[in-house]
Amino acid sequence: MTEQRSTEHIPPAGAAAGSAPGKRRRIVQVTPNYPPLLGGVERVVQILATRLAARNDVSVVTTDNKADGAPRRAVEAGGVKVRRHRSLTVAHTSLAPGMFGSLLRIRRGTVIHLHCATAVVPEQVWVSARLRGLRYLLHFHMEVDASGPLGRLLPFYKTHLFGRVVRGAAGVIVLTESQRGFLAERYGVDPAKVHVVPNGVAEEYFLPPRVPSEESATGLAAPIGPTGAGPDPLRLLFVGRLDVQKNVARLLDAIARVTEPVRLRLVGDGDLAADLKAQAARLGLDDRVEFVGRKHGEDLVKEYADAELFVLPSDREGMALVVLEAMAAGVPVLATAVPGNIETVEGAGRLAEPTPHALAAAIDDLARDRSALAALAASGAARVADSRWDRVVSAIEDVYEQVGF
Repeated sequence: MTEQRSTEHIPPAGAAAGSAPGKRRRIVQVTPNYPPLLGGVERVVQILATRLAARNDVSVVTTDNKADGAPRRAVEAGGVKVRRHRSLTVAHTSLAPGMFGSLLRIRRGTVIHLHCATAVVPEQVWVSARLRGLRYLLHFHMEVDASGPLGRLLPFYKTHLFGRVVRGAAGVIVLTESQRGFLAERYGVDPAKVHVVPNGVAEEYFLPPRVPSEESATGLAAPIGPTGAGPDPLRLLFVGRLDVQKNVARLLDAIARVTEPVRLRLVGDGDLAADLKAQAARLGLDDRVEFVGRKHGEDLVKEYADAELFVLPSDREGMALVVLEAMAAGVPVLATAVPGNIETVEGAGRLAEPTPHALAAAIDDLARDRSALAALAASGAARVADSRWDRVVSAIEDVYEQVGF
């Protein structure tokens, strides 16, 4: 049985049990990718680095993958020192040999906070730590998945390489209780050294509760548009990278099957943007689907505020920030029933099997009976009510203390 997401492991803001008041640490966040590359893991690392820098000395060691010309060395928001190493991408994996040199130069007594979502970088940390007798903390965001022709090597990699990296960590941070159990079963990790710290939500995404329309409040079907010609289209929203993992192609296939009036806004960019636009054109969706590119800050908040249903068609997730943000903004969530989404959405949104047919059926159901949207929105808002980032950062610092950094 799948565990539901819980925030019981997060202490109250500013009250991380066991943490040493005023203790200032040197922290190196090691991550394969970092903004301006668009992605949930990258945003999590940036948020943690920036907020931890308020009372610690924080650096980031990463690659220049899709850095859009960002400098190789920079001091960024909050005083975070970022070192981007030249890289190339193979099978969606960033390879940066120069990163190993930076890892070997990390000063003793530093918290090495490794973020895991792809291969190679974790192994560099593991080897460098063993060579120098250092300890590291591993932050498990999601399981590495097969990608490209080299995907057939994945079972060997997980058994003989990544398993050693996870077991060799001084402590492991996971997003859900289900991930704790998964690491114990798949990689033999001692559950006692695994700490559950869910992702958080920035304050700007917590919007006032929405006032349902008269039609929705009375349980009627979709409200009639101003021309009286038919119901207003249900406003759907997707936010995220346009890449293989998010499987927006599945969502476009679903929209082509939807019989109720809907309109989908796709916020984001990625390697598959051109292919997805071509697919939408082939399916005749030009009047139902709009690609609007990347959105940040107030512009992204406005996208959530204007949406009536958030849809995530992923193949897998860790704990998607965009789902948490949608819930905080009062947008009901429909997501595929895959690892990560199940733990985050179950009991607080709607899940559908990861097929175009199932997604289309769920969208049609909600478009026909919009009274159900308010209940889903309320459940989602309740799920994330205590998920502010200040609480998460306090929990992370508490883990540092427990692990002995």
